[in-house]
Amino acid sequence: MTTLSKKESLYPISAFEQLHTSGAGYDTLRYVSLPKLLGKESHTILYFMGKTLAESIDFHTIDDIIFLFKQFGWGTLSIEKEKKKTTTFYLLDDSIVQKLQSPFEVDFRYEAGFLAKACSHIFGSEYECIEKVHKKIYQVEFTVILT
Repeated sequence: MTTLSKKESLYPISAFEQLHTSGAGYDTLRYVSLPKLLGKESHTILYFMGKTLAESIDFHTIDDIIFLFKQFGWGTLSIEKEKKKTTTFYLLDDSIVQKLQSPFEVDFRYEAGFLAKACSHIFGSEYECIEKVHKKIYQVEFTVILT
């Protein structure tokens, strides 16, 4: 995985406020083109792509992560419970309902990788993330684990 060189600076959260997307183009790329291009390894590569994106952002708080999930069109992220070595987040939104009802095979590996690395940045320790999709209630559960 590549990291930012010393010449490259982290993007402030405010840099993403001007981005806007309706979502259909992103979702087509995300759930159709990239899995075909990446093949069998798409889940793993997407996870590390999410981590790579998070490496380039200057996070300060969990609220920054929550803001960017909404800003990126990924949905509304909330903290469900915090324990000593794990934190559980829920992702809900009309966009999640639409994705899960779509004819496409959707996953949330990219978002999981992003969340893991963002938490690592904020808390100064290494984290990984697993996701579980609750299709009946249109919810994604992310568990971020201290490694």
